[in-house]
Amino acid sequence: MKPFLRPAIVSVTTVFCRIGWLAGCWLLITVSVARAQKIKIPVPDTKADSLTHADSLSQAARDSALAVRDSVFYTNLKKRMSKRKITRELHKLLFHDMYNSRIKTGDVNQDVNQIEINPFARYRGRIISNIYVRRLEVFGPSVYDTLRQPRSWLERFANRLHADTREGVIRKSFLLFEEGDRVNPDTLRDNERLLRSSNVFHDARIIVVPHANSRGFVDVYVITQDVWSLLPSGSVGGLDRFDLRLDQRNFRGLTHSLSNQIAYNARDPYQQLEYRGRYLIPYIGKTFLTGQADLIQTRDLKQYAVRVYRPFLTPDTRWAGSAELSYNRYPRYRVFSEDSLQLTNIRYFYNDVWAGYAFKPFFSFLGEGDDRTRLVVAARFTRTAFNDRPEVRADTNQFFQNTNATLFTIGLSRRRYTRDVLIYGFGRTEDVPYGSLASIIFGYDNAELGQRQYLGFKYSKAHYLKSFGYLYGSLDIGGFIRNKNDLEQGVLSLESSYFTRLRTSSWGNWRHFLNLRYTMGAQRFDNEFLTLSGRDQIGINNDNMRGTKLLLTKVETILFSRLNIIGFRVAIVTFANLGLASYQTKRLLQGPLYQGYGLAFRLRNENLTFNSFQIRVAWYPNIPGNSAPLRPGFEGVPAARFRDFDISAPEIIPFR
Repeated sequence: MKPFLRPAIVSVTTVFCRIGWLAGCWLLITVSVARAQKIKIPVPDTKADSLTHADSLSQAARDSALAVRDSVFYTNLKKRMSKRKITRELHKLLFHDMYNSRIKTGDVNQDVNQIEINPFARYRGRIISNIYVRRLEVFGPSVYDTLRQPRSWLERFANRLHADTREGVIRKSFLLFEEGDRVNPDTLRDNERLLRSSNVFHDARIIVVPHANSRGFVDVYVITQDVWSLLPSGSVGGLDRFDLRLDQRNFRGLTHSLSNQIAYNARDPYQQLEYRGRYLIPYIGKTFLTGQADLIQTRDLKQYAVRVYRPFLTPDTRWAGSAELSYNRYPRYRVFSEDSLQLTNIRYFYNDVWAGYAFKPFFSFLGEGDDRTRLVVAARFTRTAFNDRPEVRADTNQFFQNTNATLFTIGLSRRRYTRDVLIYGFGRTEDVPYGSLASIIFGYDNAELGQRQYLGFKYSKAHYLKSFGYLYGSLDIGGFIRNKNDLEQGVLSLESSYFTRLRTSSWGNWRHFLNLRYTMGAQRFDNEFLTLSGRDQIGINNDNMRGTKLLLTKVETILFSRLNIIGFRVAIVTFANLGLASYQTKRLLQGPLYQGYGLAFRLRNENLTFNSFQIRVAWYPNIPGNSAPLRPGFEGVPAARFRDFDISAPEIIPFR
């Protein structure tokens, strides 16, 4: 063993031993206490969000009763653990006496039979007299318990440093309704989701309170809670190698986002100093336009880009579109073929403009609830012009030809949302989309090697199934047609994902997750390929796992434990990733089955802007060229997102 590796191995071994010791202590404590007390974890009920003052008092009484019950349980636990010094210190580290699940996760829908009920429906048509905006501190209160206080001086100090989103910004840029409007239940529910989906808010809630002496007027309370917006991060490997990053998600309460990352490596022969920067302005005024500018100067990518865009934020959004202009340079672009790898320099300009319009169809065929169906038409123009590239011929490097593509789409979109918790988040309210989407994409490409037509079809559907869970499926198929007969760059993609309903045990709440994806290319260019490499694929980086056909299966079980380490919730994850990849010359099932198995401890504080991070141990038994099958790691985990059912820009179905 090389001498310089010994300290690192000893350090990693020590860390995992300590983690294992803590996990073992926690499991023993949890099992013994849960069996002794026989107390069930409370599950959020399905009460409506729109509360009268009497409802609020009743809700507070129920919460108080649950809080008292939990308080007795954890007080007894604290007494038992205080008898010895080691367990007393362990209790201080792990528990904060804040485990009422209704308070932690909110009053969200847990009954599939009630999934269609809109809590604002009872006030439909009433006039909004006043709009009150309540902005909560980052640490301490929640949108379901606004009176809760920060736990420590550190949280109180952090609240003073943070500049809350300005009330005027919320009123002018984030609200879909105004004083004097009539209550539209769908608009209020969409607005809640819109606030929660913004990266500046941790959570949001809208409450409607009717006037005591009038049945025609109501007041609307908008409650928001920011995330902690300023985040420094990075790593240091010595004076000659470091990586520093500073993200500001909500500059001076204006919701502007500024990200800066600087990396320095004196040993890099190509580029020692690297920079990544982004400035983003969400929802400019009442236009709901978002502006974004990117500047990237790294060893593998040079990019200058500006973009203005507006998606179909809600089913009632009429217009959407975007405009983008960028210059891109890849100094060492990797060009693969079936059995070779080549590095080359790529430079190109990219222009993209699209616009779409959504309206209610004049026909109805989906039955009750069809009012959320929209017919969408859209058009898009993209241009890619290369300045530097490999030689392009009819049989070589066709991927790098100059293109001028014009695409159109027409489709039906039906989308709704229900609220849930503990799916991809660690306690915040999550808006789960369900519905269906079907669209046809067609157009043409005035490419350098000759004009060709494009035709594609996309279909997806998802729903909660009673006593079963959430099931999503999609089918995408498309390709270019040249000379009315020859297919080029064809692709077929099938995808399905599923997760169970939230289950409760004495250790916490848990779900099973299953994802399946099959992608096949037909008549792809010689340097186009699919890969199983990467964190979101098989879980390990390796360029040997590639081809034009791919089948990937991912299975996860996530236990959302009751552990709370200095504000970070802890989830225990077990996973198995299985993948197949091959080229057209080989059958998919004849290739090796690439495998990855592992255990991870995932931590996240939902009040902070940065990703979850996890400590992971994974085993990859048959990855080609992999000299270390057992791999420990400490890494960030980007937040996963649901597939929505809004029709956006017409696109060439990606080969990935």
